[in-house]
Formats: sequence, structure tokens, C-alpha cells
Amino acid sequence: MPTINRDADWQTVITTFEMTPGTCQDLLDELNDAYDSFIRHQPGFIGAGLHVNDAQTRIANYSQWKKREDFLAMLRSQEMRERNRRISALCKSFEPVMYDVAECYGKPTGG
Repeated sequence: MPTINRDADWQTVITTFEMTPGTCQDLLDELNDAYDSFIRHQPGFIGAGLHVNDAQTRIANYSQWKKREDFLAMLRSQEMRERNRRISALCKSFEPVMYDVAECYGKPTGG
């Protein structure tokens, strides 16, 4: 599960997808299958979260990797290249961008 921490020594990737409401569920199904069947089993994968806007026209995917190279190796694999072709057919655009956490705010949670 992703944890946002400014001092963490891992790579954060936020990928945004733009699509029509009619293809939102199909794209979510494709992304869920990619995580269940392939991505979560790749070296360096830490965790991810999928977020959908109210209009079902955008999905934001927040993922974390131990190293930048781990994410790039997954992305360049033959399996993911094939999956990305299917994903691309379901959306107007998608763009993965690597980020460093600059700051975190909030109250501690727990039980």
C-alpha cells in the first residue's frame, strides 16, 4: 500500500488517464488486471492506488517503486508494452510522470 513520506527513498509515479465516461469502467478493468496479473509482481513494486473523478473522465494512478529503474524496466517489458496498447485504445491520453515528494501535510491516522 502506498505511503506518502517526504523522506522516503523510493520513486513516485503519477499517471493520469483521460477518457469518456463510457470507457471508464473498461479502463479500470484493464488497469486492475494489469496490477493483479503483472505489475504487482514486478521487482521493486511497492504499491499503487487508482482514483476516478466524479464525471468518470479521468483516472489518476499513484504508484511507488523502490527505484526509478524498476518502474522503467516494467514499463519497457514486452508484456506491459502490449497492455499499454490496449490501455491506449480505451483512453484519449495517458501520461506517467515521475515525482519526488516535496512535502506532506495531515494528521496521523491509526486505531
